[in-house]
Amino acid sequence: MKRYFSVILLISCFVQLVKAEVVLPAIFSNGMVLQQKENVKFWGKARPNVNLVITTSWNNKTITVKTGADGNWRSNVNTPVAGGPYTIILNDGNKLILSDVLIGEVWVCSGQSNMEMPVKGFANQPVLGANDILLDAEEAGVRLFRIEKNLSRLPIEKISSKWEVSSSKSVSEFSAVGYQFARFLQHNLKVPIGIIQTAYGGTDIEAWMTKNSLAGFSDFKNPSDTAKIIKNDPAVLFNAMVNPIIGYQIKGVIWYQGENNRVNPLTYDRKMAAMVKEWRALWEAGNWPFYYVQIAPNVYKDHKEDIPLLYEAQARAMSLIENSGMVVSVDAGSQKTIHPPNKTIIAKRLAYWALAKNYNREAIAYLGPIYKSLKIEGEKAILNFEQIPLGLTAYDQKLIGFEIAGSDKIFIPADAVITGKTVVVKSEQVKNPMAVRYCFKDSAVGNLYNVEGLPLGPFRTDKWE
Repeated sequence: MKRYFSVILLISCFVQLVKAEVVLPAIFSNGMVLQQKENVKFWGKARPNVNLVITTSWNNKTITVKTGADGNWRSNVNTPVAGGPYTIILNDGNKLILSDVLIGEVWVCSGQSNMEMPVKGFANQPVLGANDILLDAEEAGVRLFRIEKNLSRLPIEKISSKWEVSSSKSVSEFSAVGYQFARFLQHNLKVPIGIIQTAYGGTDIEAWMTKNSLAGFSDFKNPSDTAKIIKNDPAVLFNAMVNPIIGYQIKGVIWYQGENNRVNPLTYDRKMAAMVKEWRALWEAGNWPFYYVQIAPNVYKDHKEDIPLLYEAQARAMSLIENSGMVVSVDAGSQKTIHPPNKTIIAKRLAYWALAKNYNREAIAYLGPIYKSLKIEGEKAILNFEQIPLGLTAYDQKLIGFEIAGSDKIFIPADAVITGKTVVVKSEQVKNPMAVRYCFKDSAVGNLYNVEGLPLGPFRTDKWE
């Protein structure tokens, strides 16, 4: 009898194996968007040691790939110019049909709570214009893929997310920055846009990095593998929320994170560079663009003095990360919440970078003024800038956010005026100025722009402690 049941079990397993359907990662599913004009990677599981046939409806061509003894397989599929919907048939003896597949542009949005913040907002924390955003959400050309929050000590591959069409319901739950970025691209490019959200509030950059990319850094907690897992342990978010989509062809990444790293700001630029380098290497898709947001002003409860150092580190990262760009948000913060409500201006500024740098939209400005040099003339400190081809403006408002100091290194609020393409800063209390700072505090708000409407970021002319 025992042998009988063993035989039945063996036959049952064999039947299940023969009937096994093609299994794909969640990112490959109905309604997905594939990156246009690329040789995109496909992978999954099927029956072992058989020929898997992949047929794409946009050209009716077939690709045959031999599955391994474990059923695993990998292949590549050439995608056409943007369009759709299409179908993809995968056949290992049993057909799996992917329907409603669009070809277009695919981006990832990642980071902590300011990227996670959905269009509907958080408790007592609104997104500006949320209802109007939802009124405009019925857009067939935008598809959403939101990865659920998860943690893992080891890299995992399975997630339960799915592609969703853009609707008021799906958009309300999706990243306000990520969705609007996708919507701006779709509106301008007139092609389908896929946006993949992988974000988790209150998290350190170290959690989004691999153990490999963290080599050489020591200013973070590294618990034992047997300790209770928490969301800020090194690599746990990469393992659970990035690794499952590694290899899915993308155009680029937008990133909004940093508030949590105010406790160790001096290495943030190098960590971000190490993270991006490792992600790109694992993706094996070249140096895709990486656009990120400098954190916004806020009245922080702790580590207030470290916020300006984080501003500096984020600004430095642009020179460390090839094909990157930073959005300044010094004019779009909040004194009451770490989650500023105006997510539209942030998404739009991220879109400026992508449209100008990656989609060849001419005459679109994407970079605000950058401090260049300081000249002292008597009681005046004269500031010069780059990235101001047409000059500077404060839109008829009095300039704010400037401070000046003499040899005593005590900074006090200063008067500042635009003079041609320079800003002249002075104070009656400082007769012999030596240094100027702009919005170099956690809560300081700025209002100086280039004529194209992009803001100057926080900076200082000194190197004082």
